[in-house]
Amino acid sequence: MMNYEPGTPDTPPPPPPTSAIAARGLTVVRGTRTVLRTLDFTVPSGSITGLLGPSGCGKTTLMRAVVGTQAKVTGVLDVLGHPAGDPALRPRIGYVTQAPSVYTDLTVRQNLDYFAAVLHPGRAHRAARREAVARAIDDVDLTTRADALAGALSGGQRSRVSLAVALLGTPDLLVLDEPTVGLDPVLRRDLWDLFHRLAARGTALLVSSHVMDEAERCHRLLLMRDGRILAEDTPDALRHRTGTATVEEAFLHLVDADRADEHRADEHRADADRAGDHATDEHRTSEHRTSEHRTSEHQTDERPAATTAAPFTTEEAPR
Repeated sequence: MMNYEPGTPDTPPPPPPTSAIAARGLTVVRGTRTVLRTLDFTVPSGSITGLLGPSGCGKTTLMRAVVGTQAKVTGVLDVLGHPAGDPALRPRIGYVTQAPSVYTDLTVRQNLDYFAAVLHPGRAHRAARREAVARAIDDVDLTTRADALAGALSGGQRSRVSLAVALLGTPDLLVLDEPTVGLDPVLRRDLWDLFHRLAARGTALLVSSHVMDEAERCHRLLLMRDGRILAEDTPDALRHRTGTATVEEAFLHLVDADRADEHRADEHRADADRAGDHATDEHRTSEHRTSEHRTSEHQTDERPAATTAAPFTTEEAPR
């Protein structure tokens, strides 16, 4: 029997979180190399999903697939209810690459004015553009540098300008490729505070990093290695599952287990190859022996019969 608190009205359970990204069998092949290997994962709306793994494991390729700029993608990849790359997604996704995407000969405000005009052209949107620019500058804490040339800013500040550009359209999905690289600890903390505020507004964030301590700030994690997803879970669940104290230790535990599996698979393949080679050798030896036996029999059949002396007749018999 279910228990209810007295006087508490019956309320339906909250709906399950919707997925901003859903991938099934996502694969990317570049030349002869498989960069992403049949990935299945989801990114919930209104949350921060960390994409973690060593450099070269496929994080940037996955993000490019999500925003629709990666070629030769197979499998199913739905983004905000549309196939990845659908033109309808352009105003709904913000994408921040590793390299700052700003014009160095324009000020911070001029950069944002330009991109806001691209996003919302026309005089009718002038007030909305002005408001969006002011909000984005404030969000990334560049108010005091708004009229400085982007080329005169530090690398970390230019990265924040790129983030401000991505925030102009109040996107439903924000894809950030290692956004905290080169930032000091205070700026990193401030950016993560901003990410959590955006998630609280309902924005889905996919944030890549190879810095494991940032994993603790995410709601969910995708841990990658060699184009594969080793685990998809919350930080707490990963620590509990691996019996470790930190996400970094959990990741290393999973990597070691994955390497052990690969080693066993390699040994199994080697054993199978050796067994196959042995069977082939035995088959060849057996065929050789059979061939020799047949040759011997053939030679015996062709050998001339021994001459048998005919018995003497009476006339030939010696006297």
